[in-house]
Amino acid sequence: MKSSGSPTVQPVILSILVLLLVFTIPGCSETPVKEPAVAGSFYPSDSGKLSTMVNGYLSNAQESPVNGRLIALIAPHAGYIYSGAVAGYSYRHLQNKKIKTVILIGPSHHASFKGVSVYEKGRLKTPLGLVKINSGIASSLIRKEADVTFYPEAFEKEHSLEVQLPFIQRVFKGKASIVPVLIGTPTAESYSFLTSRLTEILRKHEDVIIIASTDLSHYYPYDTAVGKDSKTIDAIERMSLEDVQQLLAAREGEMCGGNPVLFTMTVARNLGATNGVLYNYANSGDVSGDRSRVVGYAALGLYKSPLAESEKSELLRFARDTVVSYVRDKKIPRPDIADKRLRANGATFVTIKTGGGMLRGCMGNIMPTMPLYESVITNAVNATSKDPRFQPMNEAELHDINIEVTVLSPLESMSDKKDFEIGKHGLYIVKGYNRGILLPQVPVEFGWDGDTFLKQVCRKAGLPEDAWKESSLYRFTAEIID
Repeated sequence: MKSSGSPTVQPVILSILVLLLVFTIPGCSETPVKEPAVAGSFYPSDSGKLSTMVNGYLSNAQESPVNGRLIALIAPHAGYIYSGAVAGYSYRHLQNKKIKTVILIGPSHHASFKGVSVYEKGRLKTPLGLVKINSGIASSLIRKEADVTFYPEAFEKEHSLEVQLPFIQRVFKGKASIVPVLIGTPTAESYSFLTSRLTEILRKHEDVIIIASTDLSHYYPYDTAVGKDSKTIDAIERMSLEDVQQLLAAREGEMCGGNPVLFTMTVARNLGATNGVLYNYANSGDVSGDRSRVVGYAALGLYKSPLAESEKSELLRFARDTVVSYVRDKKIPRPDIADKRLRANGATFVTIKTGGGMLRGCMGNIMPTMPLYESVITNAVNATSKDPRFQPMNEAELHDINIEVTVLSPLESMSDKKDFEIGKHGLYIVKGYNRGILLPQVPVEFGWDGDTFLKQVCRKAGLPEDAWKESSLYRFTAEIID
């Protein structure tokens, strides 16, 4: 009996032991690897050819000198023979950057799903090797209640993110991890959660960057495509979310990655991005020679850039000229502005004081919903005539006034409501229908400490002095021009 049972039992036991060893010995466990879907079609499947091609795109691209912090990039995702040269311009601007993680946001072309899909863990494969997913960040983006989940089918055939990987591998020499994010049909919940979470991550980690993957207009005659794409690019350069949305809704502009770009612009604007910079634009007709039905491609960077001294002087001049023109003749200047930084959307306050330093009017906007120069002109008019604390200015007062322009950063929600610095931060409070704002220079002028600043912003909103404890409180910084 022993001998007859032995040959059957022993192999089974041996197999079990082998399986246990595989799953318990360090280094033997398998990490999920996603095979490439478009190698050999969108880009070469041969590693040598692919490496040579990507290196060529990077070396041929020119780097634009930009003053400011690069927060996000926009890159195309067509076949390399069409859009690779343009994509090279985006990635050229990442060379020598100390980036550890790239968050890739692209559109889903092949799968329909609600909300957003985040590839949570494992590695993605290209002919150049494996790219590791930052599972810590990826997992922190998953929230089923907000329609942000891992829907693996969305990634099976998708090219919008995959074509970015060889560029990332070459630029960072395999040392950067990624977080792949595909946008399906976004919901209000997925938009709110994901943009807020990404803002938190990038605010804490300057070695993380977002890249939005999109092509522009599809299959129009050459000149029509250039016209549509120019409008879209201009709105992105001005960091105007509102105009991008309007262009897409009216089909005056097109992006297959429109939602990824809007998500990315929202995060960038939350982080203080002031303007976009176009590195390069082309379309498929420039490569194929067929201009009858083309697809547009753009390489752009989203930057947080300080104002140049010449731009500050120009804004102050706009404010002064507007005050004089409106008080004397009720005319509002309409200057033709070429400077893209001044045409970018911004939030400002214009403050008018008498020669003796007494406040005469102060009005502004806190959200960047109009071009910076237009914000200054609008608020200069309002400061002369719509500040409810004062009568409209008259011409006799013009000889004895001082004007100050304050350019605001985006509002930043404060979890610790005493996490602000006198002289650096302004405060904005919201409770119900009550709202109040005080600029950073106000507590300095009056010699307030932190507690007094909190009490005064409550009073400004028509709230009890301790209402800040149970209100939404935001801080912001500012560039003050006088």
